[in-house]
Amino acid sequence: MKRIIYVILGAVMITGAACNKELGKLPENAKVDGNTILDQRTSEIALNGVYYRFANVDAANNVTKWFEHEVPPAAFAGFMTYGYGADNAEKNVYTNSSFGNVYWTSSYQIINAANGVIKGVTALEDKAFTGNRKKEILAEARFLRAYGHFKLLSYFGQWFDLNSPFGALLRDEFVTVGEISKARSSVKDSYTAILTDLDEAIANAPATNKSIYVTRWAAMALKMRVLMSHGQAADYPVVTALADSIILKSAYTLEPQTKDIFYVKGLASPEVILGIQPQQNQESYYYALSHQYWPGASSLYVANTNLKTLLANDPRGPWMIGSANRYYTGTYYFLKYIKEGTSPSILSETAYAIRLTEIYLLKAEAIVRAGGSLADARTILKNIMTHAGVTDFSAVDNATSVNELLKQLYLETVRNLVGEDGQEWMALLRLPTSLILQLRPTLDNNIRYILPIPHNEFLKNPDIGAQNPGYQP
Repeated sequence: MKRIIYVILGAVMITGAACNKELGKLPENAKVDGNTILDQRTSEIALNGVYYRFANVDAANNVTKWFEHEVPPAAFAGFMTYGYGADNAEKNVYTNSSFGNVYWTSSYQIINAANGVIKGVTALEDKAFTGNRKKEILAEARFLRAYGHFKLLSYFGQWFDLNSPFGALLRDEFVTVGEISKARSSVKDSYTAILTDLDEAIANAPATNKSIYVTRWAAMALKMRVLMSHGQAADYPVVTALADSIILKSAYTLEPQTKDIFYVKGLASPEVILGIQPQQNQESYYYALSHQYWPGASSLYVANTNLKTLLANDPRGPWMIGSANRYYTGTYYFLKYIKEGTSPSILSETAYAIRLTEIYLLKAEAIVRAGGSLADARTILKNIMTHAGVTDFSAVDNATSVNELLKQLYLETVRNLVGEDGQEWMALLRLPTSLILQLRPTLDNNIRYILPIPHNEFLKNPDIGAQNPGYQP
């Protein structure tokens, strides 16, 4: 009997691709025959299906759903919350939080679709492709697989302990419902798998691409994130070298005014390394994410007092923090993406996975952690703050110890990257324990650093192993 492979494609992203109209076609019932990836054209179609999963497109409504990247990490870090009442995430309690089940399903959809592409394209002869396109397609798919696995390790694995058995549930083969049972991997093996994929992407991904597609620079950036979490002494010089490669050799440049990224240029900004383009007419969908920031629809996601206080004397405060939310005292409209009193637009629905600003901040953090020049790190930090319109650098200049400078780097990470792709949360957890407790007292146990694996996974996959420590299966 002919085997059917369910490569999860959905309605592929229509913009900017070599196959034009073909990239917009949805295979009947989202099924792709095992022989469907036949050549470069069909490989491109399948790859765009992985990007479709990366953008987390809701096929029923044809909208990208980047909510889980923008809101829950900011809530875990203590800067955003649900606008109609308190959520348990404010206390870093996840089992009863509406934000506590993020990334699991969406990450595995990315991973499984990427595995389908890797399997199908690998089986084709090189002569079926022009130039280096076969290697590029495989490299882009490996990046996307690494991205999904790293999300899972970061939110459901003890990423902070290289000796822990509680790593990610790695998937390196395409799976169907009947082939789902598998044990999770150790933290060490998880990092190895993720970094192997990223090294392949760095070596072979395109040097130039539209900002909604993967480049070798995006792979370098993601490797920087992974190595900062890996957190070994040998990692920091590599992070610095990767940053220098991106800053000095790529075409990306910092936006002169950070605000313009969100209110004027969007994906056209020269500092966007990887972004999410909205689907056609997405801005007219009533439940679009930016409509949930202002004025609120079925849901409302808002800044809390912590974020308002952090931005109180910052030039970003007036445009990022709006008026008080009348539904929940101590919260305020979050206006990073949409101006108060306006309607959703293609620009307000655009999302950002990686920006050049993050590269500079990670470089500065790596310098500090490696015992390098604090003065050099301060210079980098002040450069980033200058692009945001800051002129008062007294707190940075007074940060003369390692811990104090790490704190200032973290605070700028929040001010600059909050509500984008979770860096305000991961950067917090990388800090020394004393600083974590100072900034977020509810994080009094590293059990609270990660989420419980969803209960349904244990029902579907009896081989997965034990639940994360501190949680019930």
